[in-house]
Amino acid sequence: MLIDKEAIFTGTQVNYYIICPTKLWLFSYFVSMEQESDLVSLGKLLQEISFQDVKKDLILDQKIAVDFIKKGEKLIVHEIKKSSKLEKAHTFQLLYYLYYLKYEKGIENVEGIIDYPSKRKIIKVELTEEKEKEIEKILKEINEIISKPKPPLPVYKKYCRKCAYFEFCFGDT
Repeated sequence: MLIDKEAIFTGTQVNYYIICPTKLWLFSYFVSMEQESDLVSLGKLLQEISFQDVKKDLILDQKIAVDFIKKGEKLIVHEIKKSSKLEKAHTFQLLYYLYYLKYEKGIENVEGIIDYPSKRKIIKVELTEEKEKEIEKILKEINEIISKPKPPLPVYKKYCRKCAYFEFCFGDT
């Protein structure tokens, strides 16, 4: 399946879709709270000091930003994350990158790795047919969410207090 040029999303949007539709909508409309977040700053610092021997922050087509790529028998796309608490969101973000490389760039011999340097943990991610279908479903649902005139109402989850959008969503409560 070729990706509709109008529906090329960022990995962050896929990540936020898994975490919170409200955050996804706000981010998609350029309501960005991350620059104020100490946790986001800490994550960026961790990324800078980890894997210092590789070129990081590779941008593809002004939409896809991978932390770094290693070449060998397979192309290996790496994502560096601070904590594994939102592992599902990290996994689908990386799956989207693999999907994008396959269908937009014609690169099929690729796999992904999520690096959690502070935990000394790595997770291998592989794009299967089943995962491709899940990504396609997610992309359709992202499009539906961001096509709405207003953000979905926030639903409180245990990790909301650490979110950069917490005050925006729950400031009056």
